[in-house]
Amino acid sequence: MPLLPFLFLAALSIIFAAGVILQRHPVHSLLSLVLTLVVIGILFIGLDATTVGFLQMIVYAGAIKVLFLFVIWLLNLQSQPIEGGHLALKFVGALGSAALIAELLVFVLHLPPPVGHSKPLALDYGSIGKLAQGLFTDYLVAFEVTSILLLVGVVGAVALARRTTAGSAPGGAP
Repeated sequence: MPLLPFLFLAALSIIFAAGVILQRHPVHSLLSLVLTLVVIGILFIGLDATTVGFLQMIVYAGAIKVLFLFVIWLLNLQSQPIEGGHLALKFVGALGSAALIAELLVFVLHLPPPVGHSKPLALDYGSIGKLAQGLFTDYLVAFEVTSILLLVGVVGAVALARRTTAGSAPGGAP
């Protein structure tokens, strides 16, 4: 991928990622996250990992974010004003951002210089077969743990969303 489109897409993904944390409404934040994941998927496609790019857009930007949207609606989250402490929150946020930028600069400055040209990619790089082989051999436990965590998250969201009425017991029984 040429450098200029890569830098443009990288900057676009950073802008959308900043929108995730700067939005006050949860649905707007989720939409910004979807745009971030779509741009990252485009970056993968531009780096010749077509399968991973399309899976990024279909699975994460599609299915998982729809699940998050249903959880937001189920919990009926609203943007709530924070009572006092705006200046302190902004100060702590600015300090955290400065620390992360400093850490990034330390990592970038300590990178070894690039040496010539990199070796060419394998013919099956980014193919479905190679992806499935890695996913179901080397990363099988991580894959299954991730699916269990998503299931626990949905069950937890449903459990939190259940509201008890004044005359009923906490377990839902009258």
